[in-house]
Amino acid sequence: MIVAFSVSPSGGEPDGGVSEAVARAVKVVRDSGLPNSTNAMFTNVEGEWDQVMDVVKRAVEAAGEDSSRVSLVLKADIRPGFSGQLEAKVDRIEAHLRESD
Repeated sequence: MIVAFSVSPSGGEPDGGVSEAVARAVKVVRDSGLPNSTNAMFTNVEGEWDQVMDVVKRAVEAAGEDSSRVSLVLKADIRPGFSGQLEAKVDRIEAHLRESD
């Protein structure tokens, strides 16, 4: 499965940002050893259900270390029997784009 998630604690930095807290969450994901990627809006992580949900839980806890409340947005692509899709899905789209040129 692939999970795309975004986590944001209440409060945050003086300028309204939450980058420090989000960095703690992303570190948990990267340290997990699971395939992952981060962009401006979401962090994607791929693995088995229990692995991924454990990482998301720990990432939420890390982001909320200094906050009494945390917001989590999560989207999952659950496709049993498939792995390596974090990159393969994008590769298939890129192949179609090359064909259309």
